[in-house]
Amino acid sequence: MSTSLDIIGNAEWCSFHTLKIPAIKARIDSGAKTSSIQASNIKKFKKGNQSWVSFEINPLQDNLSISIACEAEVLDSRLVKSSSGISEKRYVIKAPIQVGTSKFEIELTLANRDGMDFRMLLGREAMRNRFLVDPSKSYVKGQVSQSELDKMYAHLMYHKTGLKIGLLASDKNLYSNKRLMEAGIARGHEMHFYNIQQCYMRLDTAFPEVRYRGGSILHDLDAVIPRIRPSMTFYGCALLRQFKAVGTYCLNSDTSISQSRDKLFSTQLFSANNIHIPITGFAKSPLDTKDLISMVGGAPLIIKLLQSAQGKGVVSAETNKAAESVINAFKSLQTNILVQEFIKEAAGKDLRCFVVNGKVIAAIERTAQKGEFRSNIHMGGSAKKAKITAEERRLAVKAAKILDLSVAGVDIIRSNRGPLLLEVNSSPGLEGIEAATGQDIANQMIIAIEKKLKYHHPNSSKTEKLSVIEGE
Repeated sequence: MSTSLDIIGNAEWCSFHTLKIPAIKARIDSGAKTSSIQASNIKKFKKGNQSWVSFEINPLQDNLSISIACEAEVLDSRLVKSSSGISEKRYVIKAPIQVGTSKFEIELTLANRDGMDFRMLLGREAMRNRFLVDPSKSYVKGQVSQSELDKMYAHLMYHKTGLKIGLLASDKNLYSNKRLMEAGIARGHEMHFYNIQQCYMRLDTAFPEVRYRGGSILHDLDAVIPRIRPSMTFYGCALLRQFKAVGTYCLNSDTSISQSRDKLFSTQLFSANNIHIPITGFAKSPLDTKDLISMVGGAPLIIKLLQSAQGKGVVSAETNKAAESVINAFKSLQTNILVQEFIKEAAGKDLRCFVVNGKVIAAIERTAQKGEFRSNIHMGGSAKKAKITAEERRLAVKAAKILDLSVAGVDIIRSNRGPLLLEVNSSPGLEGIEAATGQDIANQMIIAIEKKLKYHHPNSSKTEKLSVIEGE
C-alpha cells in the first residue's frame, strides 16, 4: 500500500466527463462501500445485447431546473441498504471521475438523493489506495464558486417567460384556488387548474404518466400546488406520488399531507419531538373511558375525530357524564377519536400562523362566536391580525418542519403554561388570513415555488424575499 496517499476532506467537488457533469459536490463517506449519485427517471433498455440505463441527474442541490440526460451500460443491480435502514434495488454503472487532478474509474449506484444535502456520495471502494480523509476539512481539492457554476452550466440554463404550474384541487371557484391562479398569472406563469377526480395514472416502470380528462398527458408541469380536501386525501396523495415519479415538484408532498391529516400520528410526532400540546388521550376499549377522561384533566374536554378539518368532527363535553356518553357512542360506531384537555384560559381564542418554506409570513388571532368553542372563521368566528412571540413563531416553524410541510397553517393556543400546538393544516385557507392581515399570501406561495426551482423573475432586479411577520 502506498505511503503517499492524497489527502481529501469530508466533502469535495468532482466531475464526470463522460456523463457531461462539470461539477458536483460529493460527501466523502468511508462508511459506505459503493459510491452513489442522484438519479431520476431511471429507465432500463437494450443496446444490442447489452443492458443500458437512461437517467437524469440534477447535479446542483435545490435546483431542479438544471437537468442532465445520461446513458450508461448497466454493470450490475444490487440490493443496497440506505442510511435509514431501508433496502432498495439499484442499478450499478461505471464512470470515470475526476477529483482534483486525480482521474480514475469508479462504480456508482443510481439512487434517489433528493432529500440529501449532497447529490453524490463517494464510498470507500473509490478511495481505496488513493486517498486519506481528513474529516476536519472540506474541499481540500478546491472550491467552486457560484459564478464558476453558472458558467459551467450556462448551456443548460434556459430563460422561460414563466413556469408551468398546476393547481390540484376540487373546486376552481373557491377563494383560495382563485387567488392562487390569479397570483401565478400575475407573476407571468402559465397556470392550469386540474380537478383531482378527473386526473388518473398510468403505472409503468418505463413510462409513468399522469393523465387528465380525455387523455391529456401532464408531462411538462414545473410544479403542482396541492389543495386536497380531506375526503380526497387518499386519491390526492396517490396523484402527488405519481407527479413526483414524472419529475414534477409538489409544493407539499404526499407524505407530509398524509401525516398532517392523521391526527393521532401527527400528535405522536409532536410529542416525540418536544412540541408542547394539550394533554391528549387515545383508547379503544369502553372499559377505559372513565380513566381516559380523568387522564386529560376531566370535563370540560374536547373530542376529535382522527381525520377532520375546519372544525368539523370536533365536539366539546361540559361534564364527565356527557363526555363518557359521547366517547362511548363514537367507540360503538368503531370510530377512532382523540380526547383532549380543554384550555379554559384561552377564552375561545387561538392563533393561526401561516408558514411558507420555514418562515411565518402571517398570523391572525381567531375568536369563537358566542356560545361556540371552535374559533374557526367558517363556524362564525372572527379574526384579526396578531403579533406573535418568538416562542410562538419557533413552535409554528418547528411543527411544519416535523411534518415536512412547505406550506402549513399552524394552529396554536395560548395557555397558562405557554403556547400549545393544536394542529397543523396542510391545505390552509387564504381568505380569512388575507382579509385580516392585508397580505398577499397567494403571491408568497408562488414566490416560494420560484425560489425552490431557482426561477429568476424577469421583473425582479434583486432576489425577492418572503415576508416574515414581526414578533413582540
